[in-house]
Amino acid sequence: MKGYRTAILIGLLAAAGAQAQARSSSIDTDSAEGGSDERRASGGGYLQCVPYARQISGIQIRGDAHTWWGQAAGRYARGSKPRVGAVMALEPHGNSRLGHVAAVSRIVDARTILISHANWSNRGQIERNVTAIDVSPANDWSEVRVWYAPIRNLGGSHWPVAGFIYNEKPGKGGDKVNRPALAKAQKQARAKDRKKDPIGAIIAGNY
Repeated sequence: MKGYRTAILIGLLAAAGAQAQARSSSIDTDSAEGGSDERRASGGGYLQCVPYARQISGIQIRGDAHTWWGQAAGRYARGSKPRVGAVMALEPHGNSRLGHVAAVSRIVDARTILISHANWSNRGQIERNVTAIDVSPANDWSEVRVWYAPIRNLGGSHWPVAGFIYNEKPGKGGDKVNRPALAKAQKQARAKDRKKDPIGAIIAGNY
């Protein structure tokens, strides 16, 4: 009987050790994927787009995604053309009040890129090398459609893009952003969304 109890105790200790190791591996993985400093910011325990974009791009900006474009002024080169390693800064749109940032991982053609980002299709999850396409009328990357995993296709919304932030000093290869054209494209994107889903637009405050 004593031997039986000892075997049970050893088994329980081994299970506890394995569970602790699994927790440790999970923590290490989370830290490697995007850092823990902002993982729990703004909504409890899941990976946000900001720390992940910062880690894989090397662009050291903090704060909500919609502030990145403004914060980059004078610190990093900015422009309207995608480049590998740049951060695409999406403006708040529809139900998104904080904007979004994603790192460019590949240029496919003049109107197609692959991006890597977090907290888009599924809460807190990372998506690597998914498609974003330029759908702006002027072909200037002022609005995009982005891959949305639940439907296994590009999402229908035309997301307004503030521009691309490059991991370079200002004046080192950045190109000017046509802000009036950007504002016009963003207005057109909102109008398209209103036509597709007027009730949703009212709820999202786009009227």
